[in-house]
Amino acid sequence: MGEAVRLYWGYIAVAALIVAWSQQWSLPTVVALSIAVSVYASFQVPVWCGAVNRDGRTYCRNNAYGVLMGCRNRQHRWQKLKMVVLRSKAGDLSRAVFPTAKEKFNAALAVGACSPRSQQ
Repeated sequence: MGEAVRLYWGYIAVAALIVAWSQQWSLPTVVALSIAVSVYASFQVPVWCGAVNRDGRTYCRNNAYGVLMGCRNRQHRWQKLKMVVLRSKAGDLSRAVFPTAKEKFNAALAVGACSPRSQQ
């Protein structure tokens, strides 16, 4: 149970953030939860690596943590970092960071957590 909570605590933060938005909690609470969800999605959510393999056509399917981090291969970490920084690699970045629906969902959580609070 402890391992599951350690790996997936960000989903609890997402649920708390949704409640905070709907109940109009204080702004510092919403900001803190938004930052927590963004950090979780960027650096801790369990995903595939997604870096381009040496053949140039396939992507690495090793386990990694966070949509911005690579797997245990040092070259893959640098490759994903370079894809974030170099503008010409934007298409490669989107295919590497979001190869499956799970990664797209986690990215939507990160972006949604940073969006401004809706006024009612």
